[in-house]
Amino acid sequence: MATDRSAYWMDLAEYDLDTAVAMLAAGRRLYVGFLCHQVMEKMFKAAIAKDGTIPPKVHNLTRLAELSHLADLLNDEQNNFIDALLPLNIEARYPTDKDKLLEVLTEAYCRELIAKTEDLRLWIKHRL
Repeated sequence: MATDRSAYWMDLAEYDLDTAVAMLAAGRRLYVGFLCHQVMEKMFKAAIAKDGTIPPKVHNLTRLAELSHLADLLNDEQNNFIDALLPLNIEARYPTDKDKLLEVLTEAYCRELIAKTEDLRLWIKHRL
């Protein structure tokens, strides 16, 4: 059962997912990947907070998955997705080559990121 702290993180994650959808609709694809990363970061923090623990101020999804005790439950596809999101946290905010990043973040790829983010968000939510 989710605590108030856990619910706080889940609410923020849902807000970020809605914002990712809005950014895609507005053609702001650079931020879609960043927001999908944020959703997963906040969901792992919700899992950490479910027992009242204050989540650490880290952004590494792999580390947060470990701290949330969900890492061993993730399947290969989920782990691969987390690996794909990891660089989007920094690269979307501080792109070394914005045009090159936008070539990767096509509309189709952004839609896929959003769909996979929603799937993993729900997967984590069902475990809280």
